[in-house]
Amino acid sequence: MPRYNPATIEPKWQKHWEGNRTFAAPRLPEGEKLYVLDMFPYPSGDGLHVGHPEGYTATDIVCRR
Repeated sequence: MPRYNPATIEPKWQKHWEGNRTFAAPRLPEGEKLYVLDMFPYPSGDGLHVGHPEGYTATDIVCRR
């Protein structure tokens, strides 16, 4: 397997993400303003566990709806 070289790989994916608006959130119409705060993951035992991505996924879904 070749060594990972971010200078050659990252521009391709950044262009893809920008073109597909992967990380763009739609603007809400005028009305109630929202503020969402999420905590940083902290190790539990030997490291991260399945609850960490589960929590971040839920927060992401709520923020994008």
